Amino acid sequence: MSNFFFQDRSIVNLDEVVFNETAAAQIKRFLDEYQHREILAKYDLPVVNKILLHGKTGCGKTMTAKAIAQTLNCKLFTVNLSTIVSSRLGETAKNIESLFKEANYERSVLFFDEFDSLGQIRDYDNKDNSEMKRVVNAILQLIDNFPAKSVLIAATNQLHMIDEALTRRFEMLIEYTAPSKEVLDIYYNNLLQKYPVEYQKLDRIYDVSFAEAKNHLFTVVKNNIIAAERSKITQ
Repeated sequence: MSNFFFQDRSIVNLDEVVFNETAAAQIKRFLDEYQHREILAKYDLPVVNKILLHGKTGCGKTMTAKAIAQTLNCKLFTVNLSTIVSSRLGETAKNIESLFKEANYERSVLFFDEFDSLGQIRDYDNKDNSEMKRVVNAILQLIDNFPAKSVLIAATNQLHMIDEALTRRFEMLIEYTAPSKEVLDIYYNNLLQKYPVEYQKLDRIYDVSFAEAKNHLFTVVKNNIIAAERSKITQ
């Protein structure tokens, strides 16, 4: 296994991810194309295999990558940015090239989280930015040659920082927005149903991400369980 990525073996089903209406429709279209890729190929119609997920932190981008890999029955390889990015001149671009060469041999989902750390806008007026130019150019070439048998998914919380030339290479851009009160209530209900009723007392918070809501729920439920256990001891 390369040290440039690691295989994520966690299982996330698509119905565990909560999407807004637009994102849900885009995911469905992608999966429909993939399911019918053979008949589409007969008519030389390309199937989407490069997806850029962007938007608020903690709203399901990483879970989406995991769920897509699970749905397609593909291995999920998450890029290890700590080994890709190098302080040595030209080394990062070479590492990216090596990563893509190794990924070519797998029918897999290759996932770049925090994609903005690699694909930042090239400043052609800044002579000190030559390394970033090399990195972005390397990614552009490699995305163009990414194998149709694999799926490339990138995620970012800062779409505005990514070079537009890179953004245009992705056939599908999916935006993740903060969940509404109604959506969060459904999310809370789904999470709470696994616990006994006596542990479900919860003051719900809103205007937060799914990750923040989950952390809040876990903290409260754990406190409820511990308080109940303590009360048993003192009785």
